Amino acid sequence: MTSPTGKFGGHSLALCRAIIVACLLPFAAAAQQGAQITPNYKDADLTQVIDAVAQVTGKSFIVDPRVRAQVTMLSTAPMSPEAFYEAFLAILQVHGYIAVPSGKVIKIMPDATARQVPSNDLPDRVSPISDEIVTQVIQIRNVSAGQLVPILRPMMPQAAHLAAYPSANMLIISDRAANVNRIVRIVQRIDRSGDGDFDFIKLEHASSTEIVRVINSLSSAQGAEAAGAARVVADERTNSLIVSGEQSQRLRLRTLIAYLDTPLEAGGDTQVRYLRYADAEKLAAKLKEQSGAAVAATGGAAAAQAAASPGGVDKSVTIWAEPETNALVITAPPKTMRSLMSVVDRLDVRRAQVVIEAMLVEVSNDASRDFGVNWIVDGSGDNFLVGLFNQPIAGVSLGDIARGIQDPSSIQQAPGGFTVGGGRVQDSGTNFAAILRALASNGDTNVVSMPSVITLDNEEAQIKVAQEVPFLTGQYTNTGGQGGAVNPFQTIERKEVGNILKITPQITDEDTILLKIEQEASGIAAAASQVSATDLVTNKRTISTRVLVDDGGMIVLGGLIEDRLTENESRVPVLGKIPVIGALFRVRNTQKTKTNLMVFIRPRVLRTAEQAAIETNAKYNYLRDLQLGRNDGKVKMIPGAQQPTLPPLVGPTQPTQLPPPPASLESFSPVDPTPSGSATPAQESLPQ
Repeated sequence: MTSPTGKFGGHSLALCRAIIVACLLPFAAAAQQGAQITPNYKDADLTQVIDAVAQVTGKSFIVDPRVRAQVTMLSTAPMSPEAFYEAFLAILQVHGYIAVPSGKVIKIMPDATARQVPSNDLPDRVSPISDEIVTQVIQIRNVSAGQLVPILRPMMPQAAHLAAYPSANMLIISDRAANVNRIVRIVQRIDRSGDGDFDFIKLEHASSTEIVRVINSLSSAQGAEAAGAARVVADERTNSLIVSGEQSQRLRLRTLIAYLDTPLEAGGDTQVRYLRYADAEKLAAKLKEQSGAAVAATGGAAAAQAAASPGGVDKSVTIWAEPETNALVITAPPKTMRSLMSVVDRLDVRRAQVVIEAMLVEVSNDASRDFGVNWIVDGSGDNFLVGLFNQPIAGVSLGDIARGIQDPSSIQQAPGGFTVGGGRVQDSGTNFAAILRALASNGDTNVVSMPSVITLDNEEAQIKVAQEVPFLTGQYTNTGGQGGAVNPFQTIERKEVGNILKITPQITDEDTILLKIEQEASGIAAAASQVSATDLVTNKRTISTRVLVDDGGMIVLGGLIEDRLTENESRVPVLGKIPVIGALFRVRNTQKTKTNLMVFIRPRVLRTAEQAAIETNAKYNYLRDLQLGRNDGKVKMIPGAQQPTLPPLVGPTQPTQLPPPPASLESFSPVDPTPSGSATPAQESLPQ
């Protein structure tokens, strides 16, 4: 058997190689000179054509081992290297292969696996008529991307990739550049917003918000809403629906809305609304008035006549409150029901609270003048003592003066600013002593009370620290019974006397607080404190005003001035009336009192539960600290005894500071903020 490389086999193989080299030499020369070429192939191997393209264009190729084909290409006109490369790509497409650029090389592989290989994702860098594989993402604006897939799939080869991403409403296409550009132009024509793609639907029976809720629930159950799907928006003011989207989608929704917008069966619509903050009974009374006005405004002449009926409420509208559960039970037609529920939603809200801290300060200016002479006679021999006056004089009594007779140096300066003089006159064993009274006193500042209270917005708060004092309002006698006995009767009325503060806060939109204040400070006159109910005299000072205060700011109310002048004279009978020397036997007291009551108020708004808890915990911890101080031994107690202590309170805490005193009170030492009504009164220091 003859070997293929025998006598004739070796010459044949060499001849074939020479022919191939001769065919490639013109391509190599054309590539070097940049001239045009005229390629012609008949049943040539594809690898040989790839080699020729590499020589002409200067590109580098990686050929898949599965690439096998016989190529026939006939050309009569010269072409440039770029045109030759485009013809080469067409040859690959005809035989089921494709060229995929990958960096500086080009991969030649079967078309079926080309979409699984990274390709050029920048189609703007590829010729729009190229046969290279590109991948492009198209954003769809007005239609659903999922609806475009079945429309575009028949226009693409089987090996191409087309998919929709519904969440972002996008299309992903991977194919030859020329076909991708063709698909993009088709999508751009379809993805256009047409005129009149909005429908306005006026509802007659149903609520627009309820219809939107049902449609949105249905869309959520069917999956994520695509960008091209119809959208529905409620207009509560006109009870209308606005529908946007494709015409087919809008028609489908119009059918659904028409089915839902139907009148209810006879008996009306009844709803039970559990209130969170508002009072059901008070709100029910307001809604009855509202329902009558709503029916008259929307129901025509018949409804207006019904609204004009007793009570002003249509017979088809019933509203009643359930106080035990704080709920409203409402039966009304849909239009009236929507109006009533809108009112309930706006009234049943959490109301802000206001903490009000007050400080009642009484500034008095007492001016007292007391001048006179007291005499005492001591019969030392017979041990008798006679006093012309026996009035305590700021700690100096008649007994003190008597001791001053024996030792005059002991009566030199009495307490309280009195100047006291004493002397001894001996005549037949009788001693005389005299004391000269002179007093000048000034008043001070007294913190009457420091109350605080928390109340709701637009709710009156009352702080009362008072006593119920009996006042005689009438008396009569009844004669009757056996023996004509007389039965006296008296009618007594008890009135509150003390400090009463009434405040109604109103929070405005500008975060300021409008305060309606009524302040009353009353007391029993000193001269009438020891008399019966028939002769009681009370002093009363009141303030009634409306002020505007910033949140956390402080305001002072003053001007409650009381001016009182008292004159008293005590004298020895007969001797006190003697001209000139009578002044030695009488004492005259003049007292002038001017009192000014000032009220300092600081309101603060508490909008959240946390702020209210901080305020409460601060007061609680203050009382607990006082109890702990007593148990620590600071207060003397019975051995072994221990005062009960409040348990620690867990929650947000923040120290609460009382408002600083006014400038006129800064000279005084700080006031101990003891709560009003406690056993320990507020301590204060007077100026020296």
